[in-house]
Amino acid sequence: MDKTIKIGTLVEGNKALEWIPKLIPYGFESFSITFWQSTGSVDLKELAKRIREITDPAGVEISCVSVFGNPLTGEGENRDTLKSWERLIDAAEDFGTDLVTGFTGRIVDEPIEASLEKYKEVFSELARRSEARGGRIAFENCDMGGTWEKGDWNIAHNPTAWEMMFETLDRENIGLQWEPCHQMVSLIDPIPQLRKWVKTGKIFHVHGKDATIAWDVIREYGIHGPKPFVWHRTPGFGDSNWTDIISILRAGGYKGNIDIEGYHDPVYNGELELMGQVRGLQYLKQCRGGDFVESIF
Repeated sequence: MDKTIKIGTLVEGNKALEWIPKLIPYGFESFSITFWQSTGSVDLKELAKRIREITDPAGVEISCVSVFGNPLTGEGENRDTLKSWERLIDAAEDFGTDLVTGFTGRIVDEPIEASLEKYKEVFSELARRSEARGGRIAFENCDMGGTWEKGDWNIAHNPTAWEMMFETLDRENIGLQWEPCHQMVSLIDPIPQLRKWVKTGKIFHVHGKDATIAWDVIREYGIHGPKPFVWHRTPGFGDSNWTDIISILRAGGYKGNIDIEGYHDPVYNGELELMGQVRGLQYLKQCRGGDFVESIF
């Protein structure tokens, strides 16, 4: 087991060189570099070199690199998503990481089952490409507004879907980028789920994002009424006990990082965004048991 679970934050690839030097002094220990739908014309090797000139001397890690789009369709704004997966897999080592993450994609507005064949076709090749470089792939568990029956981004948002995905494509280097928030918005209790799935070794990375569920609203209006009943939150402001979450991760042998996914909290945003993230960082460090102390026993 690693001595500590490092706590960091997500940073957009096109803002990384500007933001990372400003964020390091606050105590962030890792960064997850993200792209939306495409890496575009970014020279990833050069970007990695320049980022590591900042992070390596500070003892800060790049936990993973990510592209969030639909790699199964190749249509519209997702036409470059699959190629971006390939480019990031090839460049991950330059960033100092072995992990590339994103959405599975899905066949648009079809049930989850309808996407499994295309998922297997696409990610069999990506898994082989990654494995040849000693790498891993993980899928975020965000529904992106989709359901079991329809959606246009991701099939990896429900534990039953995970079981189907891993049965369809049984590769050791494919896993999950898990967070409690995306389960809570579906009114799934993340704790028993985490106890089960951490034992499988399939949780490769954790997003630091929580949720607040308004049970009073649900009791009065239900989940299909006019009132919002759940909000994404920065850790420390939501319903989850992250001491429990980190304890379960440690007990299960988790060796990855926790990177805060900001820009979703309805209160700590805009001028309060960094305030919220720094508080989330401090809270998560406290929940992991503080800083590592060498044992005298």
